[in-house]
Parts: sequence; structure tokens; C-alpha cells
Amino acid sequence: MWTKDIYNYQRRKSQTVQIGTLTMGGDAPIRIQSMGNCNTNDTTACVQQAARIIDAGGELVRFTAQGTREAANLQFIRAGLNDKKGQYAQTPLVADIHFMPAAADEAALHVEKVRINPGNYVDKARVFKHIDYTDEEYAAELQRIRERFLPFLKLCKQHHTAIRIGVNHGSLSDRIMSRYGDTPEGMVESCMEFLRICVQEEFPHVVISIKASNTVVMITTVRLLVQKMQEEHMTFPLHLGVTEAGDGEDGRIKSAVGIGALLADGIGDTIRVSLSEAPEAEIPVAKALVNYIQARQNHAPILSAPWQSHPLSKSVGRVGGGQLPVVLGQSATYGQLVPDFVETPQGFIDAEGNVLPVMRLDCEHIQQAIDLKDVVLLLSSHHANPVGDYRSAIMQLRSHGCLLPIVACVRSEATSLTDMQLQVAADMGVLFIDGLLDGLYISHASVQPAACVETAFGILQAARVRTSKTEYISCPSCGRTLFDLEKTLARIKAQTSHLKGLKIGVMGCIVNGPGEMADADYGYVGAGRGKVSLYKQKQCIEKNIPEEEAVDKLIELIRLNGDWQEA
Repeated sequence: MWTKDIYNYQRRKSQTVQIGTLTMGGDAPIRIQSMGNCNTNDTTACVQQAARIIDAGGELVRFTAQGTREAANLQFIRAGLNDKKGQYAQTPLVADIHFMPAAADEAALHVEKVRINPGNYVDKARVFKHIDYTDEEYAAELQRIRERFLPFLKLCKQHHTAIRIGVNHGSLSDRIMSRYGDTPEGMVESCMEFLRICVQEEFPHVVISIKASNTVVMITTVRLLVQKMQEEHMTFPLHLGVTEAGDGEDGRIKSAVGIGALLADGIGDTIRVSLSEAPEAEIPVAKALVNYIQARQNHAPILSAPWQSHPLSKSVGRVGGGQLPVVLGQSATYGQLVPDFVETPQGFIDAEGNVLPVMRLDCEHIQQAIDLKDVVLLLSSHHANPVGDYRSAIMQLRSHGCLLPIVACVRSEATSLTDMQLQVAADMGVLFIDGLLDGLYISHASVQPAACVETAFGILQAARVRTSKTEYISCPSCGRTLFDLEKTLARIKAQTSHLKGLKIGVMGCIVNGPGEMADADYGYVGAGRGKVSLYKQKQCIEKNIPEEEAVDKLIELIRLNGDWQEA
């Protein structure tokens, strides 16, 4: 089990890591961070952007260092923040390294923390080629990693520099993919190879991240990593994030589903919400998520039957039995996203006029449902820990052989639409991912029913259980990005948002591009200054297209492959 208690909130006990003057893990608060997206060689722009992130509440600021020149310039960014004194001087800087161990070595001299990616630290850049290794050859590759990693560890020890081992689903090496496949097990092993070296060398100041744009992959992998570390007596703190979450409501809901699911189980010591927006816009979202989850500390205890695998619910009409989860809504005028059942004085009715037989019940009165037949349970929770409360109620039902389908009935009391979306997504997403729910009904005293229904559909899509619109896998941009990602994403969305079910990746560079886009149907990837390459899944179809032509070329590619529909 990935957590000691599946029902009651309790933070995972991790070891303390020192990052400059900042402590992470242990009893320290969950830290909030973001990443700059300006050119790391532009000292003034980076200092100004870091200050905006810090002013918004960011506790760490990361910049990419794609080469030793950028890594060396981090010392001047550090000096610029030191000159501003106060919280600016105290906030740690983090270097983000890909492909260049020498840049990691240089950065370790100047900043408080260096992130390296096991997928490209020593292993060659991916070509998505399968390689058959003998055990001896594989062991030799691990020795090669060790020999290159040890000098970096020595520098970090000398300069009191912390490390983040940051695995991304989109940049697993061909070596890992060849032995483990594109699996959570492969992602975890990619991380553990480096962690074992840190343990052997008695280097404790390590934070781990293991991310994906797919929330199911992200949650599954982090849970597996926690279990694996427990087996090997490791307690390193964890950095959480959903990569390439996108922008706007969809990016916030997707981040809340992935990050919230793990925070609710007490997992996570620092978070970064990756939005394709200005970096400082990420901070309020991250703070709202952390504050919402941590408010359930010391809640009233939840008791339940032991956690166990659970069978599918039975079907009652269009609900349950492995059918797509349904969305219920109040009587109102709707746009493209229409609820499956609308609440009327006559009951919940679908478009054909069929009435859904329901019984409303609170989780604490779940025993009343055990002997019911052929109804859908509209289940509500008023507990401070809704995730644990729903889990407990559902386990009690299933342990008594009651397989009635369950629709979560959430009446949100959040103070704004954004907070409502974050809170409901953080609670409900994981319940759908774990197969516990058959539908969702959201209401709010001051939020329009149409917005509640759109939020419900957004949560189901972010949890990968029902697709209702185009999905955008879009990175948040960084100093490697050589085009205006926010404007480009807006242009692409304006022309493709009617393509229901299509996944489109919009990526600033090739670090995670082709890998994360293995989950996308089409990809738009920065290839150089003013140049873009287009992908069909992992295959590059056309390289180095002038940026001004690239969006039209993307539409043309979608048409050629038969996936275009007129709006």
C-alpha cells in the first residue's frame, strides 16, 4: 500500500533536505515553486521574473541551463536577487539540466539545488530504438552512470548543493524503455538507479520527482515509487507535478486531479503546477491546492473495512457496470457539454425522457443502502476528508456485497469558480481513477449549472475515464522555448477545439516533446529559433517549418490523416 492509512489524512514522513536556508520534507510545510521561462543568459529578465514568482509566494525558483554558459550565468542571477535582499536573497534557485552533465557540474557551484533528468543525464538522447542488453552489458551501463554521477555528487557535497532526481515520462531513455517498456516500473527504476548511488555515497539532500502528463500514469508511478522506497528504507521527499497540463480551466483541473490525489494521501513535500501561462500565475493555484488539502489535518477519524480490490458495480440503466461515467446537472440551458441526466421536479431525466431511479444518501448513513435493489446511489460527504469518507463508504458497501452504482453528489461551498474546480477535482479525480465512482453531480449556490457540468466533464477527462473535448498536452515553457508558447497554444486551440477526443501536444522543445506526445495524436514541437517540427505520435513528419506557417501545416497534417472535422 502506498499510504499507511487509506482513509485518514496523514502526511508521509520524509527526511529533511536542506536547500540553502530552506528546509524541505520532515515537518517543514509543503513548499510551493515555479520555473522561469525567460532566457537564462538574460540576467535582468530572470531576476525580474524570479522576483515576481517570489512576490506571488513562490519558495523556490527554477531556471533551465541547457549549457555551461547558462549554468555559469546563474551566479549573476543569484547575485541580482541577493542585491534585492530580504526574501529575494533567501529564496533558493534551482538549475534544470538536460543532456549536459558538465552544465550540472557548473550549476552546482552557483545555486542551491540542481535538477538532473536520469533519462538524459548520461544515456544518449532517445531515438525510440529497442536495444537488447545482456545482464553484463546492462550492468556496465549502470557503472558508466555511477562514474559520471560521482564527480557531480562530490561537487554538491563541497558546495552544500541539493539535488533533484527528476524523472519525466516523456524522456525515459531507450535503455530503460528497452528493458522495462513504457511502464511505471521503468520510470521508478530510472529514479532508483540514481537514488541507490546517493544512498551508497551518504548524500541525503535529494528530492525526487516522477512526472507525466497522463494523470493515471503519474499517480500510479508515484505510488509505486513510494512503495519501492519503503522496501529499500528510503525516505526522500517528493516533488509533485503534472507535466504539460496546459492552460486555463483545463490545466488547473488536470493539475488538481494529479497533484490532489497524492496530496490527499499525504504524499508530497513540494509542488509545482505547470501551466502554459506566466510562471507567477502558477503560484496561487498551488497554494490553493495545498491549503485545501492540509485543512483536513487532525480530522475526525474515519473507520472502515480493510481496503480491497473491488468488483464493478452493477448497471442500472445507463449508469454503472463499466459504462462511461455519467454527468448529472440541474435544469438549465447548456452549450456543447450537456449532462446525461437533468434534475427536474419529476426526477433525473435523460434526453429520451427516461427517469433515473435514485436514492440520496450521506456517507455516514451508508448502511441504509446495503439491501437496496436497482437504484443509483447519489452519495454525499460532509466530512473534512471527502476522499477518505467516500472510500470508507464504498468499501463498506462492497464488503457487504452491495454493487449499486454510485454517483458522487458534491455541493461545493468554495468561494469562487476556480476554487470550486480545484477542490472538486482534487477530491473526485482520484476516486474515478481508482474505479470507485460511476458518475458525478456538482452543484454550487452561486456558480451557474452549466459551469458545474463543464467542471464535471473536465474532471472525468483529466482522470482519463471519459473524453468529451479536445485535449492539449502543453508545456509551461522555459528558457529553451524559442517561440511564444502561450500565443501559439491559443491559436491552435482556436482552430482545433471542436475536434472532440483528439490529443494535441504543443511543446517548447524536444526534451519531453516526442515522449509525452506518444500519448498525443499530433505534436507541435519547437526545433530552433522560429522553427517548428510536426509529429504524428512519436514520428516526426516535417522538420524545421517556419513558425509563421506551422499552425496551418498542423491543420493540414490533421486533415491528411483523416482526423479533421468541420466546426
